[in-house]
Amino acid sequence: MKFRDTVTNHEKVHLELVGTEMEIQVQYLGNVKFAAIARGHRAICDQPPENGGGDEGMTPPEFLLASLGTCAGFYAAQYLKARSLSADGLEIKVTADKAQQPARLGSFRIEVFVPGLEPRHEDGILRAVKHCLVHNTLLNTPAIETVLHTEALVR
Repeated sequence: MKFRDTVTNHEKVHLELVGTEMEIQVQYLGNVKFAAIARGHRAICDQPPENGGGDEGMTPPEFLLASLGTCAGFYAAQYLKARSLSADGLEIKVTADKAQQPARLGSFRIEVFVPGLEPRHEDGILRAVKHCLVHNTLLNTPAIETVLHTEALVR
């Protein structure tokens, strides 16, 4: 999978995904702990003790917030880099409110902290962050297909 940077005007940084499929594998590690594996990287997903886990990793909803935040951060950093602006101190905070029936995260808030950013760049960086792939996925309901296999995954 390859990514291509495209600057469409002085206010916008756009990242185009070249290729059509992304993949991770999730392995059950026992109890309520899993390993998520992609491109040779491994992240542990677990539950806090009150949910029966050992608190050895983020929960699935926390991974979703992390995905949104790191994606937003990437676009913010690209915006700054394209304009030779400092990304020192760049931080992203993502919060979500839980909703019910069905259980889900009902709303998200992305806060972008860029110490010393000049006011003339504020709208531009917000536009750049909104081009995040994860942000756009959450705004445009994706199709989700769930398939059950009764044999082991072939690696």
